[in-house]
Amino acid sequence: MSFSGVSPVRSCLLMLFIHMSAPVEAKTVPGAPARTRRARLQPPGGAESIPLDLTPVKAKADDFLAQLENLAQSLYTCSSHKLDEDMRLQFLKNDSVTCNDGSPAGYYIRESKSSKRWLLLLEGGWYCFSKHSCDYRMKTTRALMSSSPWPQTRKGTGILSPKPEENPYWWNANMVFLPYCSSDLWSGTKPKTEDSGYAFMGSLIIKEVVNELLSKGLDKAKVLLLAGISAGGVGVLVNVDRVEEQLRSQGHQGVQVRGLSDSGWILQTEQYKQGDCTHVLSCGPNDMVKIGFRYWGAAVPEVCRQSYIGAEWNCFFGPIIYPTIKSPTFVVRWLFDQAQMTISNVDMTGGVITEGQWNYMHSIGQETKTTVQHALAVFAPACLAHELITRTYWMSVQVGGTSLPKALHCWERSLQDKNGSGGNHGNYNQTNNRTRPVRSCPLHLVDHCLWLNCNPTCPDIYDQPTGREMNAIQFLKQMGLKELKISKRQG
Repeated sequence: MSFSGVSPVRSCLLMLFIHMSAPVEAKTVPGAPARTRRARLQPPGGAESIPLDLTPVKAKADDFLAQLENLAQSLYTCSSHKLDEDMRLQFLKNDSVTCNDGSPAGYYIRESKSSKRWLLLLEGGWYCFSKHSCDYRMKTTRALMSSSPWPQTRKGTGILSPKPEENPYWWNANMVFLPYCSSDLWSGTKPKTEDSGYAFMGSLIIKEVVNELLSKGLDKAKVLLLAGISAGGVGVLVNVDRVEEQLRSQGHQGVQVRGLSDSGWILQTEQYKQGDCTHVLSCGPNDMVKIGFRYWGAAVPEVCRQSYIGAEWNCFFGPIIYPTIKSPTFVVRWLFDQAQMTISNVDMTGGVITEGQWNYMHSIGQETKTTVQHALAVFAPACLAHELITRTYWMSVQVGGTSLPKALHCWERSLQDKNGSGGNHGNYNQTNNRTRPVRSCPLHLVDHCLWLNCNPTCPDIYDQPTGREMNAIQFLKQMGLKELKISKRQG
């Protein structure tokens, strides 16, 4: 078929008309004749109606969703108003809220005027909790403490991608990326002082960004998804209810605030090998948050704080803070999270794995599996990895045949149903009385197998010393485990 001589806009409309008019064969009882069903989409003003095939709604929901995704891709490809793919840097107007070094904090934004959904993503990148560790961090990763090296634009991947083939359910949302420059798990409230030489204002940065976005359309939003990876995932757990309260107190209670925490579910485990806190990566989780809580002037949610007066630092741990969160929050957590292994002093830098290390790693997997079972909505593959929602392979990893984008979509649908019925849709009251999900649309996905990378969709493991990517068997062989031992220990 040739479209020569037809304007790009008319060509696009013609392609969409053909796409929407194409009949889809309905599933029938064996032996019965195939048939199609059509609905008429009536435009305003008496214009000619467009046939829209809704047969798959009756036949198979997944086919219908696929048809809508294809339609979205066609609209995206053909549109003469294609979204600017880059997010652009804007510094906060309130220059008293800063990065660690006193430089202005800011955010990257890509607006989508036609959408009433907003996605705010908190970047990750560890932390520092003393002048020594912060000085070292400034020398080695300056962009995580200062805005001076930040580029003017950033491209989004995974859930931040503007391409429907890479991000089927959120590609058209208003995207906001918050660079991490506070080194405080997004919890600090301390301005820069002469004694410390650094500011820790992560919590205040989030507050200021939300305030500025209200004038850009957030005030008319239907949904605000506060997402975060790694340290940003912890930031989601600590801040999601505060953001909801901030909007509600300013009269924007119509905005539904939700959380998505990726790799921020820290466990209170004893280290495999006891380390000191002279270096960030050797400091155990309990010691780290105890020191950091004071150093950062950290603010944690009031409900959790009241439950742990004198030990408020406990509110950084996922299993402790999650039941106190009121806003619906989806948890993404690898069962064998690499950052959890690192702070537990499990050495995976090319040496031989001992039987003790192997058993310890699997005890982490078991404890993760046990604790996330209480989450209302969770995606927990049995893989050795860290972070997922911004990875290019985020659509490929599955648990029980379901990908993370589909699980998030199911979660959104379940929240819409609860909103329609007026029911409570937080986390605390639902953990022991979980609403049964729609069949084929699960939102509580935890791998049943419990040995490292037993899930065939796990991403390859990145080996830092060699820079190689390898599958689980290659990785374990390199670490000194023979095939026979691997088979035996995997059952």
